[in-house]
Amino acid sequence: MKKSRSHILSKDLKSLVRFIEKWCKEYTVSLLCRLLEIPRSVYYFYKNKSLTATEVRNNQLKKKISTIFFDHKQRYGATKIHQVLLKEGISVSLKHVQKLMKQLNLRSIVVKKYRPQRPVQPVVLKENILNQDFSTKTICEKWVADITYIPTKKNGWCYLSSIMDLHTKKIISYTFSKRMTVDCVLQTFNQAKQRYHIPE
Repeated sequence: MKKSRSHILSKDLKSLVRFIEKWCKEYTVSLLCRLLEIPRSVYYFYKNKSLTATEVRNNQLKKKISTIFFDHKQRYGATKIHQVLLKEGISVSLKHVQKLMKQLNLRSIVVKKYRPQRPVQPVVLKENILNQDFSTKTICEKWVADITYIPTKKNGWCYLSSIMDLHTKKIISYTFSKRMTVDCVLQTFNQAKQRYHIPE
């Protein structure tokens, strides 16, 4: 407490009042006021001071912004939240919404759109052997494969190659990769072959 005193004293009076309110359950108000060099009368005055019209409106806006932000799964930034507020008849500038969101420490989750690359080699059409017939009598009779695109914060788009056995409806093999390559798919297929010892 004493070591952080010089840092705390550099803040404005409202911050000091909030600091006392935060720690008054663990320390007495008298001790905190003495350490921060604030008269107790000043603390109680500011604590019980009624909010200004601007502060009341900002608090209402903060609640509204937070509700919109979390209702849209944290994907809406200041621009979209500003548009929602205007549609609801709430007059506020975009800069003010940005300022309040900064105070609330709200940041939208940004996911880059996936842009597929054109294949270098021409696509060769193959015969549809399965032909929508998903019925089976035993395991390893029919497999289906897929590649799932997974957005990640650290590595951007990653890829999950997987194979399902249509008889058991279970994933029997999968490979996770940072790049979508033929090797990734072949690795998944070879794992399944080795596990179930299927013929060539």
